[in-house]
Amino acid sequence: MSISTETEFVATGKRKVSSPECKQHIQPVHDALDILHGKWKLLILMSLGEGPMRFKEIQREVEGITAKMLSKELKDLEMNELVQRTVYDTIPVAVEYSRTAYGASLKKVIDELHSWGLQHRKRLMRRN
Repeated sequence: MSISTETEFVATGKRKVSSPECKQHIQPVHDALDILHGKWKLLILMSLGEGPMRFKEIQREVEGITAKMLSKELKDLEMNELVQRTVYDTIPVAVEYSRTAYGASLKKVIDELHSWGLQHRKRLMRRN
């Protein structure tokens, strides 16, 4: 094993993973967080898990989000191919948003966050 991939011990006695190994491990998580950052994107994806929704329906489902923020977040999610925007040729024009198959691939992540959040809430309630 080369020196650059070996685990090093710093003066405090704690293990330190070498830079290339650390970067290789952290980079995918960084990429995911870069796309999903903020408090709204995962909640929007969760609300779309039940099927296509119109803008106002999403806004009612995701309590506290402003129209401006929802619009921005939907554009980001669409740009990253997690949400699809469908415009219907009706009068007035109808627009629906839905999760793409790629967006649905986050279901396991969302389910795990949900489970962890429940456990965390129970832990805090026991402590108080």
